[in-house]
Amino acid sequence: MAIEITDSNFDEVVLKSDKPVLVDFWAEWCGPCRMVGPIVEELAQEYDGKAVIGKVDVDNNPDISVKFGIRNIPALLFFKGGEVVDKQIGAVPKSVLAEKLEKQL
Repeated sequence: MAIEITDSNFDEVVLKSDKPVLVDFWAEWCGPCRMVGPIVEELAQEYDGKAVIGKVDVDNNPDISVKFGIRNIPALLFFKGGEVVDKQIGAVPKSVLAEKLEKQL
């Protein structure tokens, strides 16, 4: 299951991770976010132990969203070594996200 990432645990879960991290910025009211949600959950299971997969509810965690300039959701940011190395805005097929994640392993 994808980890719930918040303003308070972001540094620990994402920036200090020794594994690649995929962060899904989403909101309950966002239709495309609901399409991407199950894909993110599948990736969390498939990459368990190899990568960290998490979700940030933009309505409840505005600090992180502002820090990374999130204006459109879903926004999926890929982190490695505490830095953003790739991103995907909008709903895309699972294969696109898996390919971007594979590049970070």
